[in-house]
Amino acid sequence: MSTRETSGNADPVIESRDQLVAPMQRGEKPKDQWRIGTEHEKLVFHRSDFRAPSYDEKGGIRDILMSLRQFGWEPVEEGGKVIAMRGEDGTVSLEPAGQLELSGAPLENLHQTCAETGRHLDQVKRVGEDCGVGFLGLGMWPDKTREELPMMPKGRYEIMKRHMPRVGTLGLDMMLRTCTIQVNLDYSSEADMAQKFRTGLALQPLATALFANSPFTEGKPNGYLSYRSHIWSDTDPHRTGMLPFVFEDGFGYERWADYMLDVPMYFVFRDGKYIDAAGHSFRDFLKGELEVLPGEKPTESDWWDHLSTAFPEVRLKSFLEMRGADGGPWSRICALPAFWVGLLYDQGALDGAWDLVRHWTMEEREALRNAVPKQALAAPIPGGGTLRDLAKEVLAIARAGLASRARLNSSGDNETGFLETLDEIVASGKVPAQVLLDRYHGEWGGDIERVYKYSF
Repeated sequence: MSTRETSGNADPVIESRDQLVAPMQRGEKPKDQWRIGTEHEKLVFHRSDFRAPSYDEKGGIRDILMSLRQFGWEPVEEGGKVIAMRGEDGTVSLEPAGQLELSGAPLENLHQTCAETGRHLDQVKRVGEDCGVGFLGLGMWPDKTREELPMMPKGRYEIMKRHMPRVGTLGLDMMLRTCTIQVNLDYSSEADMAQKFRTGLALQPLATALFANSPFTEGKPNGYLSYRSHIWSDTDPHRTGMLPFVFEDGFGYERWADYMLDVPMYFVFRDGKYIDAAGHSFRDFLKGELEVLPGEKPTESDWWDHLSTAFPEVRLKSFLEMRGADGGPWSRICALPAFWVGLLYDQGALDGAWDLVRHWTMEEREALRNAVPKQALAAPIPGGGTLRDLAKEVLAIARAGLASRARLNSSGDNETGFLETLDEIVASGKVPAQVLLDRYHGEWGGDIERVYKYSF
């Protein structure tokens, strides 16, 4: 989630609708300036007893963050607490229960992305040795209850924690118990954004299936392959879902701004503090009628903050965020950007991918999204067959798209090799969660603590 440092009081006040669409318009870039931003979260645990460390304890989350200074990272504070570290590779920040996230720098190719990921994991493993902690690549805590998990000292998280139970039953699980991999991508125009958004949203269930990696809750199989994905179905209906309007004629920046105006607010950031505005209307804020700031109108920074509080499976800010994948180990961190870059950064691949799904009805899209958390690649697709059948076609398109980009490393290899782990998943028919379940029922003998041996 976003890390804020200033209140934005000096920012321009929003006076016109043009300012609402400006962030999306500013995101337009020529193709040679398109970049790849990869974000990935990991669970942190004490090696001695597998407990999740708190913020302040010795060897806890604060110490982990500050230990990154040895690699050139600089602290970012909120209310006198270090909540993130900033460096050349982006930002290392905290999710609500101490999940550690790298929001990577915008990079030109996947070779750079994977090198960045490797550097980050090497650094945190070295820090982990000093602090006595390990890092686990899963989509959800496999054994922890909500009550066993700490809360990080970020103002927006306290507001969300209070609000989540009012709008759904699983929002606190989303905050406290899940991890994801996310890819941020550019677009050249409003039309290009719309085609990428539609294609990405329609194929997001496939990404969820390929990366499904959250089959355990509180030490036992939960009946799902991606429980993390299921959690989003009962988090907050006002800010999640498959967004039917994205597939309607005329979808663009203004329609997205309208959607965001209908998403209830969480907070306003003023003078270094978060003010609780949960459930209130940004439309009222535009009129100077926000109950918690009477007479005050929003600034452009307020709008940017609000854009970060919707959680559909594809999100638009000044770039597109692909948000459907469970957290996982190093090889799959690199595979997710390869999947989406191959599909969305080559026009022939983008057209081919959209042709596969453009004729699906909204009911069919919803049905597929709802089937995937339990069935993954076995989920039926519109027109017959399973998601595994579609995966073979989509990966072939992604591979052709990466080959067409012809971005080579020093050895002369293009980017297609980063898809190999996904090829293996489709060839076997077993997603990562199914491999974990086989181990749980087999060599682990039902001992969930064995999962910690598969940490980074």
